[in-house]
Amino acid sequence: MTSFPTQARAVIIGGGIIGCSTAYHLARLGWREVVLLERNKLTSGSTWHAAGLVGQLRSSANITQLLKYSVELYDRLEAETGLATGWKRNGGLRLACTPERLTEIKRQATTAHSFGLEMHLLTPREAQELWPLMDIGDVVGAAFLPTDGQANPADITQSLAKGARSAGVRIIEDCGVTAIHVHRGRVAGVTTDQGEIRTEVVVNCAGQWAREVGALAGVTIPLQSVQHQYMVTEPIDGVARDLPTLRDPDRLIYFKEEVGGLVMGGYEPNPIPWAEGGIPEGFHFSLLESDWDHFEQLMAQALARVPALESAGIKQLVNGPEAFTPDGNFILGEAPELGGFFVGAGFNAFGIASAGGAGRALAEWIDGGEPPMDLWPVDIRRFGALHRDRRWVLTRTLEAYGKHYAMAWPHEEHESGRPVRTSPLYERLKAAGACFGSKLGWERPNWFATDGREPRDIPSFGRPNWFDAVGAEHRAARERVALFDQTSFAKFLLLGRDAEAALSWICANDVTRPPGTLVYTQMLNKRGGIECDLTVSRLAEDAYYIVTGTGFATHDFAWIRANIPDRLDARLIDVSSAYAVLSLMGPRARDVLASVTDADVSNAAFPFGTWQEVMIAGTAVRALRVTYVGELGWELHLPTEAAGAVYDALMEAGRPYGIANAGYRAIESLRLEKGYRAWGADIGPDHTPLEAGLGWAVKLKKNLPFLGREALVAQAAKPLQKRLVGFTVDDPDIVLLGRETILRDGQPVGWLTSGGYGYTVGKGIGYGYVRHAEGVTDAFLDSGRYELEVATERVPATLHRAPLYDPKMARVKA
Repeated sequence: MTSFPTQARAVIIGGGIIGCSTAYHLARLGWREVVLLERNKLTSGSTWHAAGLVGQLRSSANITQLLKYSVELYDRLEAETGLATGWKRNGGLRLACTPERLTEIKRQATTAHSFGLEMHLLTPREAQELWPLMDIGDVVGAAFLPTDGQANPADITQSLAKGARSAGVRIIEDCGVTAIHVHRGRVAGVTTDQGEIRTEVVVNCAGQWAREVGALAGVTIPLQSVQHQYMVTEPIDGVARDLPTLRDPDRLIYFKEEVGGLVMGGYEPNPIPWAEGGIPEGFHFSLLESDWDHFEQLMAQALARVPALESAGIKQLVNGPEAFTPDGNFILGEAPELGGFFVGAGFNAFGIASAGGAGRALAEWIDGGEPPMDLWPVDIRRFGALHRDRRWVLTRTLEAYGKHYAMAWPHEEHESGRPVRTSPLYERLKAAGACFGSKLGWERPNWFATDGREPRDIPSFGRPNWFDAVGAEHRAARERVALFDQTSFAKFLLLGRDAEAALSWICANDVTRPPGTLVYTQMLNKRGGIECDLTVSRLAEDAYYIVTGTGFATHDFAWIRANIPDRLDARLIDVSSAYAVLSLMGPRARDVLASVTDADVSNAAFPFGTWQEVMIAGTAVRALRVTYVGELGWELHLPTEAAGAVYDALMEAGRPYGIANAGYRAIESLRLEKGYRAWGADIGPDHTPLEAGLGWAVKLKKNLPFLGREALVAQAAKPLQKRLVGFTVDDPDIVLLGRETILRDGQPVGWLTSGGYGYTVGKGIGYGYVRHAEGVTDAFLDSGRYELEVATERVPATLHRAPLYDPKMARVKA
């Protein structure tokens, strides 16, 4: 018998489909001495009872590409390993039973076209030809993805395991992990019930047990087990072997063929959590008791869709718990709390579809030391401190589960578990009519209802109920003055003798400027892609103040801390809760500020790109002359406890100038007109500053070293293959949301990364990358005729290389 290993290059915990896929792909990357530990037997967790549907389309291009890769892998895996996988490309059908759902499906079809995925719109009759057993009385349309399919989860996992073993991976079953060792902030090894293994990489693919495994290392993994049921029938006449999978979201149900019968399951709006106090010992190859009473609501919907079920024999009602997350996306990547600790978990009942691509991406992340592509929608660093609260995670996860098949309305906000974090101005703004949204637990005003209107979003694919209210806030910022509560900004201090040296290495722009200056900068990965987009204010020779977006607090803090060069004296501290932020913006902003402070706020004394400490309402305020809306203005950073007094003083002083409260949806409209980029949409790890039109914010000409410089130098020597540009549409009825296909002379060349409406220019605005392998020059951009595909319809569009509003920054620097 082979002895138990005492050392490994990587230890993978969990022998489900994700763990086996990660092992398989690490081996393909040439990793040796990889050990996979399974507490019982391979697939004994939730993999063995998974339904096995494989759909590919997601709202992110890269996550869609991961799922496309899963299909490509499953196509070849059986031939490669000699083990059957049960995989078949029988296509996937999705129904629409309301006009709103049909609009959603049309937008999904356009997204599919943008991402290079084949998707066809069908009439109800055409859909029935593909799925003859269903009643189509209420169907108004459908979509078909011919490359979707289904697999046998246990078989495909065993096939991946065989492929991993043949490349040298050691798989040890009946081996539970009891401890994870940490040394100086990094993984050092694991203790199991068979012995200890020294390793610098641990990969937590433990499925429903991932939270408990994470706790062994002090890592937060926010997921919750939820009961998920599906029914398996006896053979039914007319169920063909190649019957496509069927999703009927309006009825909350799905179907797939199995041995001549049907599997039918769904997503109830009132899900039942499981194992709130921890998963019972010995729960492997186990199911929960069938709950026919709870399943009845789905059964009624299924009988209406497939009348043949009334006379079909029922083999089994499977009740198998699965791990779900608070936002419905899975969890991937290196934990921000612990170096060398990676996670692949929380797959929300689409682990089989995700496993091939997720395993490859996780293996490449481990191998390369950073994500191989922009994986922000599933990145573990999207979570924050509130996700350590199991009760909050439970509440929000149940809401997300209940919305699994709900309409994906634009701008929709979750309602559960709120409020958690509030600005000191929360009650004032609420009284003023604020309609709040939530970001990483923070309550933030999206817009303000005035004139007796109710501060509530009414979902729509057309112009929303808040359209005019946001327009009024937009115009206040453009024509008078507006006040935005941006207290939720993430704020860090970098302190120490070597703070300048550390930040100069991490930042693409030059931060070696004197105290009192403010620098807008990106932080890049080795590929030159944009990992962070933020502002840096120098407070002193050994101190910097860093401000970034609310949702990026964990990500950006982890990125900066991880990239401070060894042996430098530089300490990063999160001070977000210490400061409130009020952004005073508009052509009358200087008049208002001058009314509440004795400081000289003239352009000569207080130029753009600088900061000063000023006194307002008895409080020392750090005033940053910067803007994200394209107008004269200041971000006012002040002690949290003084927020009310400073807000009241500004509103009182601003009354003669027509000051207005304004929210984040107005910010979005204003920044679109000005061409300001949004990280996570227009810019990210897959886009360089040169491609994004931000080359002016990079210190290439100064010949100073920084992370990502070599990649930019190489890119600058060749024509760019993609460039971010703006588009407008003249038709006022066209609503741009992002992911619409960009067509140049009738050919797809990219998709919109963001979209919205500009109230000053009076048009729909979108931004997106135009791609061309031979180079995207000004001449190439200007010589094309452009259209946007919106919900499968082509709409004429005008390309813009410069900002639509104030391209020369005259108003910002006034």
